[in-house]
Amino acid sequence: QVQLVESGGGLVQAGGSLRLSCAASGLTFSLYTLGWFRQAPGKEREFVAAISRGVMNTYYADSVKGRFTISRDNTWNTVYLQMTSLKPEDTAVYSCAAGSRPNPTDRASYYYWGQGTQVTVSS
Repeated sequence: QVQLVESGGGLVQAGGSLRLSCAASGLTFSLYTLGWFRQAPGKEREFVAAISRGVMNTYYADSVKGRFTISRDNTWNTVYLQMTSLKPEDTAVYSCAAGSRPNPTDRASYYYWGQGTQVTVSS
């Protein structure tokens, strides 16, 4: 049974930082692309960042480029999202996902999803 469990969310002031973690089990972690998506109230889930298997290419949404950094540790089966210079518009539930289809920015490329962790940025 595949499980993805996020942690690290919380309340932070604008300009602050948070690091999200997503621990995976029940899958061969190193074979999957890992992604972070977010969903704000009343909005659709949107792509945030992804990191490929193998050479670990990274991909970012324009809205977070230069502020967020995705990384992975295949020894500990964990993917991270370091978030800096947070803005109120970053407020959302952040979910990690694992998949292997070609387009890492597309929700449809992911098979497995975590439950999400709330990030709230106050102004």
